[in-house]
Amino acid sequence: MTIANTRQALSQLEATLREEIAALPFPELQGSALKASLSELIDTLTRLHLADDLIYDRLTRLDAAQCQLDLGLYGLCADCESEIEQDRLIRDPTVQRCLSCDDHYRHEHRHELRLNH
Repeated sequence: MTIANTRQALSQLEATLREEIAALPFPELQGSALKASLSELIDTLTRLHLADDLIYDRLTRLDAAQCQLDLGLYGLCADCESEIEQDRLIRDPTVQRCLSCDDHYRHEHRHELRLNH
């Protein structure tokens, strides 16, 4: 996937997430969902106690992926820094770990993950 394709995929995901956030039943989000920066939206969702919500997770992963792309680190595993498998990035352009590290993370944090979902 080229950088341009990645940026386009992330932009499409951002537009979708902004629409989903705007549809949430919180007046604080109605105007800001479409124009606030991602970090401002993340802060607002935190203040609204939505940090355990799936949309919050998706938004923080999107923000991380965009930052990594800007820094030239996109596609590198957050844990071992090896390249993330292309098929994983194509399926989910916000993925943060290679398959091996993701399996390890899920195993190590399975109790926390179970509590959140």
